[in-house]
Amino acid sequence: MADPIRVLLVDDHQVVRRGLRTFLEIQDDIEVVGEAGDGAEGVARTEELRPDVVLMDIKMPGTDGIDALRKLGGLANPAKVLIVTSFTEQRTVVPALRAGAAGYVYKDIDPEALADAIRSVHAGHVLLQPEVAQALLAQEDQGSGQGRGTSLTEREREVLALIADGRSNREIARALVLSEKTVKTHVSNILMKLDLADRTQAALWAVRHDVTR
Repeated sequence: MADPIRVLLVDDHQVVRRGLRTFLEIQDDIEVVGEAGDGAEGVARTEELRPDVVLMDIKMPGTDGIDALRKLGGLANPAKVLIVTSFTEQRTVVPALRAGAAGYVYKDIDPEALADAIRSVHAGHVLLQPEVAQALLAQEDQGSGQGRGTSLTEREREVLALIADGRSNREIARALVLSEKTVKTHVSNILMKLDLADRTQAALWAVRHDVTR
C-alpha cells in the first residue's frame, strides 16, 4: 500500500482547520501532519514537516496566502499547494495561480471532492473549479502567447493538449511513449515559445485556442 499523502492545513480560523482535519483523518490515503494559523507559520511548518500537499487559505493576517506561495516556491522541495478559500474574485484567483498554486477550490466544495482534489494535485495535475477557469479565461491576452502557437512542433502540441487534459508529466510520458525527461523538455519549450509562466497558464492557453490531441 502506498504511503499516505501528507497534508498541512494553513488557515487562520481554527474552526476551519478542525473541520478539515476531522474529515481528512478518516481518509485512508491522507494524513494531516500539522496545522498553521498564517502564511509565515505555514512556510515554517512546510520546511519542518515536508508535507506533500498544503491546503492554504488566501486572506490571513500577516503573511497572506499569496506571499506564502511565493516563499514556498523557493524551497528546495516545495509542496504542492491547493488553495481552499471563500474568495472568488478574479483579482485573487489570478495572483494565486501565478504564484504557483497547483489548484484553487472554494470552501463550499463537497468534502469528497476536496479529498479528490488533494489526490489530483499530489499526482501532478492542475485542479481548477469551473468558475476559476472562467475567471482566468476572461483575462486580457497579456502574456497569453496569442499568435505564437504556430511556433510549436506537432509533438509539443500533443504534449500541450495532454497538459490541458490535466495529465502529469509521468502520464504524458506514458501516453506518448516518451521518457519523463523528454516530456519536461517539451513542457519547458512550450512555456518559452508561448511566453507563459507555468503549466496552469499553458492549460488555459490550450483551452482558449482549442488545442486538442
